[in-house]
Amino acid sequence: MLNMPGRPKIKFDMEKIHVAMGQGVPRQHRGEIWKFLAEQYQLHHPLPSKHQAKDTPYKELLKQLTSQQHAILIDLGRTFPTHPYFSAQLGAGQLSLYNLLKAYSLLDPEVGYCQGLSFVAGVLLLHMSEEDAFEMLKFLMYDVGLRKQYRPDMIILQIQMYQLSRLLHDYHRDLYNHLEEYEIGPSLYAAPWFLTIFASQFPLGFVARVFDMIFLQGAEVIFKVALSLLGSHKPLILQHDNLETIVDFIKTTLPNLGLVQMEKTIIQVFEMDISKQLQAYEVEYHVLQDELMDSVLPLSDNEKMEKLEKANSSLRQQNIDLLEEIQAAHAKIHYLELNIENFVRNEGNLKQAIRTLELERLALLNTVEELQGCMQTQDFTEDKTVLEQP
Repeated sequence: MLNMPGRPKIKFDMEKIHVAMGQGVPRQHRGEIWKFLAEQYQLHHPLPSKHQAKDTPYKELLKQLTSQQHAILIDLGRTFPTHPYFSAQLGAGQLSLYNLLKAYSLLDPEVGYCQGLSFVAGVLLLHMSEEDAFEMLKFLMYDVGLRKQYRPDMIILQIQMYQLSRLLHDYHRDLYNHLEEYEIGPSLYAAPWFLTIFASQFPLGFVARVFDMIFLQGAEVIFKVALSLLGSHKPLILQHDNLETIVDFIKTTLPNLGLVQMEKTIIQVFEMDISKQLQAYEVEYHVLQDELMDSVLPLSDNEKMEKLEKANSSLRQQNIDLLEEIQAAHAKIHYLELNIENFVRNEGNLKQAIRTLELERLALLNTVEELQGCMQTQDFTEDKTVLEQP
């Protein structure tokens, strides 16, 4: 697929890509594979032009000055401080990281620079050139939608923490109750997971696999990884019985994943589908916030109508999305049924061919037996003639 001529414009079968990605990604090809997955994501989920990033060349952005310079410089030394590529003060790695973050802050003034973004940029730089890393950072922020969580108001991050809490409630009720008992919300431990895509606390090999899946499936992968990690460590978390030890375990012990645990998490993430729940929980969050505001500041009839219309609009959009999914599922079923018919037809043809070959084999065996009989008769006649000679 990577070597296919005209690759950026070809839609490949996503199921084949999923199967290939599930088997693992060779590190030396990871950067190129991320670019390929970004191309496929954009072909299958085109972003409306009004939501796309400005098309300012990377080199042009580097010539400009950023108001975020001080914040970026402070974070350079905190980003992968023990990694050889980034550890040297203002070495090659830190300079590339500075360039990348500076360019993005100029491209997207609304976000500018936010703490945590340096880890995302750093992971990209470990797998590709500066310019390619900039394009992939743009893709993650705009096409995948990560930029929403880095906005200064951090409202999206609050919604994400609520969504994760609801997922825990649905999938791991005993763990949810245990954390609630000690008033431990996801914001106490999971905010860095979302803002750095696990890169600030977890092994880089695991982080690279998480990035593989984000390029493949989108932002909901972060929720799936978080849910899988908490669920698989549930017995150990339940053993702790106070706020400090629970939070310390989740922050420091849990990230030290072994290879078996890493692979188990990746497999679970590939099998999980939580997109509908995430949509429902986001609506639920807004409804709860509106109710809270109503209790403080009663709304006028017009404002209530506006809110109801917004809620209806959101529900209509969900219905449209579900209808599209149903139509896609029906089309897939039809395609699979046609495949099954072809397989059955081919199976019938193959069975007929086998029967024909069996008949030919029996005929050949009979011919061989007849020939052997003739040869034995001839040999017997020749031997008798020899014996009868004087």
